[in-house]
Amino acid sequence: MEFMRAEVMDFSSNQLGGPIPKLPITLIDLDLSRNNLVGPLPLDFGAPGLEKLFLYNNMISGAIPSSLCKLRSLRSLDLSRNNLNGSIADCPVNESSSNMTDLSIVNLSFRNNNLSGEFPSLLQKCPRLIFLDLGHNQFSGALPAWIGEKLSSLSFLRLRSNMFYGHIPDELTELVNLQYLDLGYNNISGSIPRSIINCTGMTQTRDNDDLGDAFTSGVYSAGSDLVDYTENFTVLTKGQERLYTGEIIYMVNLDLSCNNLMGEIPGEISALVALKSLNLSWNNFNGNIPENIGALMQVESLDLSHNDLSGEIPSSLSALTSLSRLNLSYNNLGGKIPTGNQLQTLEDPAYIYIGNPGLCGPPLSVNCSSQPEPIPGENHGDASDDLVSLFLAMGSGYVMGLWLVFCTFLFKRRWRVSWYLLCDSLYDWVYVHVAITWSSLRGKING
Repeated sequence: MEFMRAEVMDFSSNQLGGPIPKLPITLIDLDLSRNNLVGPLPLDFGAPGLEKLFLYNNMISGAIPSSLCKLRSLRSLDLSRNNLNGSIADCPVNESSSNMTDLSIVNLSFRNNNLSGEFPSLLQKCPRLIFLDLGHNQFSGALPAWIGEKLSSLSFLRLRSNMFYGHIPDELTELVNLQYLDLGYNNISGSIPRSIINCTGMTQTRDNDDLGDAFTSGVYSAGSDLVDYTENFTVLTKGQERLYTGEIIYMVNLDLSCNNLMGEIPGEISALVALKSLNLSWNNFNGNIPENIGALMQVESLDLSHNDLSGEIPSSLSALTSLSRLNLSYNNLGGKIPTGNQLQTLEDPAYIYIGNPGLCGPPLSVNCSSQPEPIPGENHGDASDDLVSLFLAMGSGYVMGLWLVFCTFLFKRRWRVSWYLLCDSLYDWVYVHVAITWSSLRGKING
């Protein structure tokens, strides 16, 4: 292959095996994806002008060599779904001269490997990077503060299923073009920064022309590269992993699920009106659901399940006319479930609210107990309530009085004897007076 004079080679979806050979010096575009290639990545690719390199879905092993720094023109690199391991080395010092401060990489995917170490410092030399996927590896450590400054063009960032920890840095929200952020299944703690509102990629809805401009990097357009590259891109949304082809540039997503985030969900989240999917499930969020959650008019999937949210479900939720999947299960929500519009068309509605014993109303079988509203000008309800209260008070007093007398006589023998003697004396006195009065009346009647 080394001595061929080709510029574009596509051997994807075959059964090619063995190691990666040295490439033709004239090669610009190489696709060897979906084969059975083995062995490590070459220390010398042999094609200094390479712009696209797709090696995903193979069995390539070993570490990622620093020789990638020599590919100055490389814009799209996909090494996902291989057996790569170890940490990603930085460019050697001799490669970091004035000519090597910036690499041309725009699309980069290392997902589904066994890579480890901290967030790659190599990426500081990739200011044109728009698309970065490090998901499903073993990266660890805190997210670096330099990410907002050094990767200012970043629009898609997926770090899903790693071991990153620490807080979400405020500098991350300086990525104004960021429209796809997936930090799910890590050990991220702290709270959601309120400066998330700075990510205008999530706050502004854009038409097709605007999106095309958003993916212009330097003097060339990366739009076509993204369409080709995203043929291998899957998105977890609506509870399912879906394959997106090309249209990923229209996907606006925020996924912070399965972490250790806590505190209240900031109200600023409601300003991310371009979101298609919002997943904050399996965290430790508390407090109320933001009252203006209904402002997310574009959202199709909303998952706030398995948190410690309380209060009532905002009525504005019924304004989400694009919503097709909702999950509020296993929180401490209470009150009446809002109805109307899209909420009535969701599948498996009972499961949406399960694990919230304080909720009532359809679609649950629990009826909401509410007092009837009084008719203006009438107080019959209040009068009957007062009368019932009076009888209850009198009855309670009577019973308590009898019980007090009974207990006193039970434990005071002398008092009990005196009471019986008094009763006998009164009985005798009453009997004598009644008998005398009765005899007197009979005498007068007979006489």
